[in-house]
Amino acid sequence: MKIVIGTVNPSKIAAVELAFPAANNSFFSVNIPSGVSEQPATDEETIRGAVNRATAAAQEGDIGIGLEGGVQEISLGLCLCNWGALVEKDKPPIIAGGARFLLPEKIAERIRAGEELGPVMDDFFNKQDVRKHEGAVGIFTNGLVDRADMFLHVTKLLVGQYQYRKTMIKENPFG
Repeated sequence: MKIVIGTVNPSKIAAVELAFPAANNSFFSVNIPSGVSEQPATDEETIRGAVNRATAAAQEGDIGIGLEGGVQEISLGLCLCNWGALVEKDKPPIIAGGARFLLPEKIAERIRAGEELGPVMDDFFNKQDVRKHEGAVGIFTNGLVDRADMFLHVTKLLVGQYQYRKTMIKENPFG
């Protein structure tokens, strides 16, 4: 099966390759725009970015995967969030969300002012390409969970729902 990942970000690619059974699968990554802002600011926008990436990726393979990171304001502050989508041609998308945590207020202030999390993290911690490595989650969890781990959880949720949809044809709530 040809699985197309709608990004060239190494942490997202690693998550997809770990989540799918390796036998009989080939993986391709394609730089697909999310179609949303550089810094998705709500769950809805982040989901839309994941679905857009997955839908475009599915045009090039059997399955398209879109993974998107964003933020969501809650009453306690600004949370980091991540969402994913799996798309097969002519079927509704499968959606899953993952871990979330409050960002430190100094980081949240800059994001609310219109900056994107990746460059803010690079600047604040004097690093380069945090989003392609440990991610904000890796820094703020002291390395216990990195960005690939965070997206692996979401991707496993997608794969599990995909497998369920394949095996539960008669009473499939996914259509």
